[in-house]
Amino acid sequence: MAERDGLREYRGKRDFDRTREPRGRGAFAEGGPRFVVQIHDASSLHFDFRLQVGDVLRSWSVPKGPSGDPRDKRLALPTEDHPLEYEDFEGVIPKGEYGGGTVIVWDSGTYEPLSHDRQGRPVDFAESLERGHARFRLHGKLHGEFALTRLRGGEDDREAWLLVRAGRGAHGHGTPDPYRARSVRSGRTLAQVAADGGTD
Repeated sequence: MAERDGLREYRGKRDFDRTREPRGRGAFAEGGPRFVVQIHDASSLHFDFRLQVGDVLRSWSVPKGPSGDPRDKRLALPTEDHPLEYEDFEGVIPKGEYGGGTVIVWDSGTYEPLSHDRQGRPVDFAESLERGHARFRLHGKLHGEFALTRLRGGEDDREAWLLVRAGRGAHGHGTPDPYRARSVRSGRTLAQVAADGGTD
């Protein structure tokens, strides 16, 4: 399995003299593993879904947002790894910067890796992602079993995944209205964070 690039791509896309996004220490967080879902009102409104894998947050852009309804199959486009400290990031990324726009923390918590092989033996979570299919149980506003599955090929050769609610008897609510959703960190909406200039 090839060694991942860590935070090089993340840091290379950002001017930390302009953005308040964390540079990242590359250290392991206490406890965990963690997950976070951020609503990001950038050039297009989307949700960012992030899972702690080792000392980074593996990240996917989910245009329609994750859903607790197992009938919803959500497209998830991988983005660069983010630092663990990004779990707490909420604010306004300056216009002209990569990802310029408003970010709120809609959900965060812990997750349990559930991936296993055909014999039922546990599989390392990073390895299951490399293989293209990973199952996990979220403990947050989103709760229960979910799965990420890599799709084969695509029209423009962009890597793409599906994020779905999984498990026997799975049920749950759909995706919230992103403009009415409130941050679990501050209780604010996107509009309120934007109006405050992203200050706490």
